[in-house]
Amino acid sequence: MGESGGDRGPRPGGGAVRCLDLVKRYGDVTAVAGLDLEVARGECLGLLGPNGAGKTTTVEILEGLTAPDAGVVELLGERWGCGRDRQLRERLGVQLQETQLGEKLTVEETLRLFASFFARSRPTAEVVAALELEEKRHARVGKLSGGQKQRLALACALVGDPELLFLDEPTTGLDPQARLRVWEIVERFREDGGTVVLTTHAMDEATRLCDRVAIMDHGKVLKLDRPSALVAALDADQIVEFRARGEVAREALAALPGVCAVARRGDAWQLSVRRIDLALPALLALLERASVPLDALATHQATLEDVFVGLTGRGLRDV
Repeated sequence: MGESGGDRGPRPGGGAVRCLDLVKRYGDVTAVAGLDLEVARGECLGLLGPNGAGKTTTVEILEGLTAPDAGVVELLGERWGCGRDRQLRERLGVQLQETQLGEKLTVEETLRLFASFFARSRPTAEVVAALELEEKRHARVGKLSGGQKQRLALACALVGDPELLFLDEPTTGLDPQARLRVWEIVERFREDGGTVVLTTHAMDEATRLCDRVAIMDHGKVLKLDRPSALVAALDADQIVEFRARGEVAREALAALPGVCAVARRGDAWQLSVRRIDLALPALLALLERASVPLDALATHQATLEDVFVGLTGRGLRDV
């Protein structure tokens, strides 16, 4: 099957992804617990959560790689197992969390192999250029760096000119420059009308790329909204985190001026505050009156990480 490049013509409207009451169990472990999701065409939806939250299992079910124990999955108006699986796969691009490629093949040979799986595909030279792999096009996969292999895996996902792109932790292990390059490629795919579902535990990645974010834990969606709306729902401008050598009553912290929420994270306290100019002096005065020495203190702008901590009491990287 050859390469064609060019526009495939108008793509129909409607939803790109819909799943209802999705369940997947592995023995006594429930990896996905009654999950509902909808993704519009042209949207980027991020599944944000720690390792073990059920993100990868959810995506593998959507991709047709894993069968659910219960629930309905619909992609681009099609369902798996209804006789059109081959046609549906040709409309998807998939980058797995770990992609094992033939190490003795060159970059160009690998892309030509993947392009042959599709009735229509993008020219390999175009994809090589887009992923900035020109200097490595004749290099064997086994000689590539980790970042180059990650970009090649993304190139393999894009060479079939997909309508819907699944990315599972697409920038894990990449240096900052390589991460930015991958983000730019995903943004260009979106600008061309593509739909993206990605998993990540990186706050900055979710904030930059995603129209909406589903915060997941223990196989469930805890919150789903625009990144800015999720952060705004904290009703806090700043986060104050501290550790102290002694006990402090939660009620006393919640009563401090400017504090709107209190969470415990391990041996540290996290205060969501509207007025840091009021909350911080009041906190220090409270600790002094209680004769509780302060071990550590830090402040930062509220982020998606703080949304997750507020929902679960744990950080995204704590699991």
